[in-house]
Amino acid sequence: MWEHLSFVFKRLRERLWIKPLIVCVLSIGAVFLANLTDMTELGRFVPEITRESTETLLKIMASSMLMMATFAVASMVAAYASASRSATPRSFPLIIADDVSQNALSAFTGAFIYCVVALVALMNGFYGGRASQFILFSLTIVVLAIIVITFIRWVDNIARLGRLGQTIDKVEAATAEAIRERQSAPRLGGVAAFGPPDGGRAVFGKAIGYVQRVDAAALQTRAAASQLRIVVAALPGAFCMPNRPVAWVIREASGSASDEDAEAIAAAFVIGGSRVFDQDPRFGLLVLSETASRALSPAVNDPGTAIGVTGTLVRLFVMWNERGKADDVSTGKFDRVAAPELSVADMFDDAFTGIARDGAGFVEVIVRLLKALESLAATGDAAMRDNALRHARLALVRAENALEVPDDLGAVREAARFAE
Repeated sequence: MWEHLSFVFKRLRERLWIKPLIVCVLSIGAVFLANLTDMTELGRFVPEITRESTETLLKIMASSMLMMATFAVASMVAAYASASRSATPRSFPLIIADDVSQNALSAFTGAFIYCVVALVALMNGFYGGRASQFILFSLTIVVLAIIVITFIRWVDNIARLGRLGQTIDKVEAATAEAIRERQSAPRLGGVAAFGPPDGGRAVFGKAIGYVQRVDAAALQTRAAASQLRIVVAALPGAFCMPNRPVAWVIREASGSASDEDAEAIAAAFVIGGSRVFDQDPRFGLLVLSETASRALSPAVNDPGTAIGVTGTLVRLFVMWNERGKADDVSTGKFDRVAAPELSVADMFDDAFTGIARDGAGFVEVIVRLLKALESLAATGDAAMRDNALRHARLALVRAENALEVPDDLGAVREAARFAE
């Protein structure tokens, strides 16, 4: 249940209207709750606040907050466009989920609604006592202080939002989080799977798109209730087609799984139109690779960014390699659910193919890529070493076809010597 709520919460963070709506509702509630203080004895202990002072302050704030909210939206849209151009459109969900910018927009919009509602209530005599007048004035001062602090923080953040360096950092952080989640459950919390079972019933997804999440806990619950064994066939990030099963199911007793079981199993696979970073480390690697490829395009011609992304990929693969040093992963907590582990070969293809292809004509990029692969080959993991050597040889072949200067070729061949 917690994992499902976390997934839903992350998707809601990518909706720009959620926080402003919540703050607007709270603002309206605060305006009307201030009137309740007239039913208490608070008016005997607080100083008297004139109606004109509160009204003037609310008018000033109301006239400026709408402009600030409009300015915030325009700045955020410009930052989103910049991120899509300089990095990759796949990084957009991470940029739009930026808390500082969402909080700023929420504060400006909420303050505007608060001022308008409070001003209408004040001018129509809704606040008749000394206590409510004082509480309304105090709330207005608090709102003003929040706006000033939020604006100062937001100005510092908006100068960086959407910039290439910050976008790469956000993608790295999201990928690292997905890697840590997969490290804690290498097979989604299940046991090892080695292909479709004999005699199993195929279960197909309810939509065409990418698997965004697999609810292994729901699969385990259904399997235990119906005496089933479930083999996951589509990991998060896989593209689902009508003829591609997302799972295979076997009933331990005689007979096959029921249609009701198949419906419940299919519902455990969340399928959407695009990939998300949750449960899908390969997507983060692919987004970083796309960012490097865009930097290497003739229109951008920024090999330094590709070199920086290569270093980021090395950090992530070293983090992934730490999975073997954790607890024994041969067993899972969901003993009725089997799932394959991520393929190291696929992860290397996602991360390095684009950089080697698009950077073949840049000697500095290829040399740095080969040094990175040499470092990964020395991590001690056999699969990582084999794939690092494979990609080093491919990078050398691509560079030999793209480079023409003998000294450049010599530098690349020297860097690739470890792969011989």
